[in-house]
Parts: sequence; structure tokens; C-alpha cells
Amino acid sequence: MASSAIETDGPEILDLEKNRQAEKAQWVLNAPEPPSLWRELMDSARETVLPHGKRFPYLKDKDGLFKTVISVLQTMFPIFSWCRHYNATKLRNDLLAGLTLASLCIPQSIGYATLAKLDPQYGLYTSVIPPLIYAVMGTSRDIAIGPVAVVSLLMSSMVPKLEDPEANPIAYRNLVLTTTFFAGIFQAAFGLFRLGFLVDFLSHAAIVGFVSGAAIVIGLQQMKGLLGIAHFTNKTDVISVMQAIWRSVHHYWNPHNFILGCSFLSFIILTRFVGKRNRKLFWLPATAPLISVVLSTLLVYLTRADKHGEATAVGRSFASIKGYRINGNQEMVAFGFMNILGSFTSCYVATGSFSRSAVNFSAGCETAMSNIVMAITVIISLELFTRLLYFTPIAVLSAIILSALPGLVDPHEAYYIWKVDKLDFLVCIGAFFGVLLASVEIGLLAAVIISFVKIIIISIRPGTEELGRLPGTDIFCDVNQYPMAVKNSKALIIRVKSGLLCFANANFVKEKIMKWATEEEENDSKGKRTVQVVILDMSNLMNIDMSGIASLLELQSNLASGGMELAITNPKWQVIHKLRLANFATKMGGRVFLTVGEAVDACLGAKMAAV
Repeated sequence: MASSAIETDGPEILDLEKNRQAEKAQWVLNAPEPPSLWRELMDSARETVLPHGKRFPYLKDKDGLFKTVISVLQTMFPIFSWCRHYNATKLRNDLLAGLTLASLCIPQSIGYATLAKLDPQYGLYTSVIPPLIYAVMGTSRDIAIGPVAVVSLLMSSMVPKLEDPEANPIAYRNLVLTTTFFAGIFQAAFGLFRLGFLVDFLSHAAIVGFVSGAAIVIGLQQMKGLLGIAHFTNKTDVISVMQAIWRSVHHYWNPHNFILGCSFLSFIILTRFVGKRNRKLFWLPATAPLISVVLSTLLVYLTRADKHGEATAVGRSFASIKGYRINGNQEMVAFGFMNILGSFTSCYVATGSFSRSAVNFSAGCETAMSNIVMAITVIISLELFTRLLYFTPIAVLSAIILSALPGLVDPHEAYYIWKVDKLDFLVCIGAFFGVLLASVEIGLLAAVIISFVKIIIISIRPGTEELGRLPGTDIFCDVNQYPMAVKNSKALIIRVKSGLLCFANANFVKEKIMKWATEEEENDSKGKRTVQVVILDMSNLMNIDMSGIASLLELQSNLASGGMELAITNPKWQVIHKLRLANFATKMGGRVFLTVGEAVDACLGAKMAAV
């Protein structure tokens, strides 16, 4: 009696299980339509303008409308958010950080302007307007805005190809300001249209190589100021620079310049060593460049060395002057607007400085107010100390720039990249040697090209992996990564390691799967394995195009001719939507499942599923 009851219940349990699996399959097949392209664009625009992309209802009362306006303003101008909670303690910390920042910013700005082949005052201008705009629109509390070495090198290496800074300095300056304006336009557009991901094509490895190569080139170019060389090459590759140094040293160089520059360079390096040993003296390395400028300027002024040619001064250019959560897209907008408006106020391209941001953080800044304090301090310096800066030796400015370069060369990071990803290391050294042996733009181009080649290789030749069930679980994993995973003797379970099945890789994936299935069929003839179904795990695929769909249909046809079935599992929203529109599920007999385990059970039966 009991045995007959069990025999009667068995088919009912199997039917119940089949119905449950069919219901789950319908969950996949009957998913709602994904957002349209227009909806995605509108959501993207809403996330850009409104805080966290929240939706505001059409409010009839004035209070609700006022709150909506305030929320939008706080998103576009983050200063309205943090200034509400500002207090005297934060002001004190920001004041100290801003003054410390200014002590480093003033000499570096002058030096970087000369590196960009501009008059020194333009470096100081760039440390006034852009930081003020960023303080209103930026989201970072620690970043320090102003001119930086690599951007200055880019300017001096690319713009002179269009206009000679020595033959026509006014036209050169105007071209630099125009370049700054368009750089700001692009930055603002990237932020407003959420295109910041385009910057990611310049990978971390490429940036490491590019910055390291640029730092070495910048260091070699400072030999002009350090040695007091009057005529120097306009080229940036290391060979041309070394040849120019070699020729100049044999014909003319200024030993007084060299001794003065090396003395203050040693002083700055010593203070940096002391600051690292004693964290309480963090202000010492930050103020060392300013102390160097002050002392060297007084030395030249008191000894009147400028009258005897013993120190080349930058001051002739000043003679005519009388007057926390970071939002990446919002940062791009802030950078864009500060460069657009900065270009109208004689500022060249400004961005965040690594070294000055570290000083700002170490000094205990609380908000972007430290940038405002720094900008005000620079304005005061422009008004009061311009004439004294006439006597500042270029050799000392070269020493200041040289002292900031070691932090840009990162051999440990390069070794780490080599250890983790050899292809990324190829991108790194491509950018490094491109800058070092050719030019800055060639280095950037090499980095971008190698990065694109890497992406293309990964896209057109995605990996595939065979899955097996981990013992005692319903988890299916790569059998090579997990040797304990058990293959199913009746099913070949494959997962494609790509986020997109498209025209670039669809045929490669199809051929790879067919090759795998053919090998299994040969094993069948030897009695090793009898594969009845190929299960394609689509959990990695985020999207598919018509070529991808056509390759799946062709794959199903080829497998069917060999006596095998094709099943797919866990297709993502966009994927199943397109497959449904192409009537793919119907053509393959509805073998679409939520999980690999359900696909195995449904295609082979409950008894064959337990391996």
C-alpha cells in the first residue's frame, strides 16, 4: 500500500517540479521591457542636474518649489551644501591649510608658468580665478587647484608648433588662452553629458607611464635654468634635450646659477626628509619653496647680482604689472567652467595638483575654503610683492620644480603593474618611452593606441570557460579555476567571459563553442562522454546585437545537426528583450532558464542532474 502510494506520488512530484521550472522560465521570458534609449538619456540628464537623480513632483505650493530650487542649486553649486554647517573651527583649519598651500603654490606657479613658456604672472593668475570657481562648484574638500607641471609641459611642447613664444609672445599667450578656453568647453561638455567615461580610455597604467616620462623630461628641461643656459632646444624628447645640455655646457654655462640652484634644491630636499621623519613638522617642506624664493630674492637684491649677470631673474616680466563623496561628472563641470572663465582672466589650464593636494590634506583642510584662502593670499602677493619678485633667480625656480618631480616618478607602481598585468605594463612603458624618446603628444597617442588595441583584443577574442558543479552545492564554476568542480557527463556547460556579444566577437565565440562541442562529440565516439545538451551561461553578457543573435541561431542549428540541443541561462534584461523580439526563444524550443542548475534538471531530467 505504502509502495503504491510512493509510486503514485513520484510522477506528481516530477510534474510539480516541471511546472515550477516552467514558471521560473516564464519569469525570464516575460520580463518587462527595459528602458528605451530616450528614457536612459533623460535619466542621465536628471542625474546630472538633480541630487542623486531624484525625481521632484510638480509642486503647487511655494515652499515645495523653493525646496526644489535649493536642491538643484546645491547639486550644481556644492558650496551651498557645506557652507550651512560651516563654523569657526573649520574656518581656523581652512585658514591654516590655505596659508600653507599658498606658501607652496606661489613659487610653484611662477616656475610652472616659465615651464609653459609664459610670463611668470600667468602662473599666479591661474592660482587665483580657477581655485575660486572650483570652491563654488567642486565637490572635493582636499584638492588644490592651480597650474601643474605636466599640463605646463603639454603647453610648451604643442603650442609653440603653431606660434613661436620668443618671436611673438603676445600671439603665443593668446593661443594658450584660447587652448584653455576650448579645454574648458570639452571638460564641461563631458561632465554635463556624463561622458567622463571617455577619459577612462587613458588607463591607470598609461597615466603612470606618461607622468613618469613627462617628469623626467621636465627635470632635464630645468637644466636650462639651473645651469643658466641662454639658448635651449624647443624639443621635448630626451635625446634632443641631452644634446642641448651637452653643447651648452661645453660652450657657456653659469656656475653661480648652478651653485645657487643646487643649494636651495638641497635645502628643499632636506626639509622634506625632516617633514617625513616628524609629522608635526608637515609645514616645513610645504613652506621650503617659499623660503627659498624669499631668501634667494633677498640675496640677489642685496648683492645686486642681477647687475653683474650672476643670476638670471624672472622679474623683467613683472616690470609692466600694476595690478565627501566626489561626483566625477560634477568635477568635470567644475574644471570646465573654471578653465572657461579663467581663460578670460589670463589664466592657462588649471587642474588638481597631487603634491599641493597632499599638503592641503596634511595641513588639516576641512572644506574648499582653503582654496579661497590660497587665492586671496596669491592676490595679496600680486599686489604687494610683485616688484620684489623681479629679483627671483630662475635657478631657484628650476630647483623648486625639480624638487616636486620625484613624486611623479613611481617605479614601485610600475613594478606592481608588471606583476599583476603584463599587457597593462606594455601600455605603461609605451607611454613612458613615447614621451621620453619622441614627444608628449606621441606618448599620449601611444598610450591611447595600445589601450585601444588591448580593448579590441579582449573584445574580439573573449575567453570561454567550461563549468562544473561544486560538490554538495548548486553552484557551477570554472573547472580550471576549481578543479574539484564536477562536469556533467550529459551536458557541456559553457560561460562566455565578455559583457557584449556583437559583430566583433560573435563568430569567434560561435566557433569556439562548436570546436568544444566537436571535441566532446569525438569523445562520445570513444565512449568517454555522451553530450546531449550545450548550456550557455549568459550571466556575463550585458548586451547583444543582431550579429550576436544570428550567431546563436547558427550555433543552435549546427548543434541540432549533431544531435545536441542548445539552452541558455540567466540572460540579462537587454539580452532577453532582444532575443524575445527576434523570436529566438521560440526557435530554440523555449529552452531559456533562470539558473544553470534548472537548465540541467530540465534538459536531462532530475536523475541525470545529480552527478
